[in-house]
Amino acid sequence: MSTVVITGASRGIGAATARALSADHDLVLVGRDADALRAVAGDCRSARVVTADLTTADGPALAAAGIASLDGLVHCAGIAELGRIADSSADQWRRSYEVNVVAVVELTRVLLPALRAASGHVVVVNSGAGHTAKAGWAAYAASKFAARAVTDALREEEPTLRVTSVHPGRVDTGMQRAIVAGEGREYDPRAFLRPESVATAIRQALEATDDAHPTEVVLRPRPH
Repeated sequence: MSTVVITGASRGIGAATARALSADHDLVLVGRDADALRAVAGDCRSARVVTADLTTADGPALAAAGIASLDGLVHCAGIAELGRIADSSADQWRRSYEVNVVAVVELTRVLLPALRAASGHVVVVNSGAGHTAKAGWAAYAASKFAARAVTDALREEEPTLRVTSVHPGRVDTGMQRAIVAGEGREYDPRAFLRPESVATAIRQALEATDDAHPTEVVLRPRPH
């Protein structure tokens, strides 16, 4: 039975991914909300909860503790703080990079020996903003462009691993509701991808045949 670490597993895409993988994987669910993580773990066949803030000095080591061989690492944790450059603070940019880039890099680095031992697979949930930057989305898009650069570099540096960058369009999550509220629009969940749809794409990437390397997956909501 393969072992997979999932970050941001307490809600949204992370929780949906845990449930999508639970039947045939041993899971390590990482996040900051212990109660929410335990609720997700309760829906899984085999799941261990690790409460950790991956932006702290000891968070990545805590999440990686006791893992000697790792088949999959799925980075679902992320934040989206929007605003035009003229109105953005340096702290907003720092937070975007700390969560969306630095935490991804550091946890991956700490787990590289375990991933190498299993010829494992790293999946980073990126965004459509990792390809296209729009007005009001500069800090978020810049962090996602950087995350894509990380996956591209990691793929070349670690040829025994598979590295997949997943770029969904806007997804029906709590984060999305906050974004739409900030845009002053009415929320219609039908306009967005379901977290379960992104989780299915992640599972399919992880289960790709040995001869295949799914380097990038792009998903967009279908018009309704």
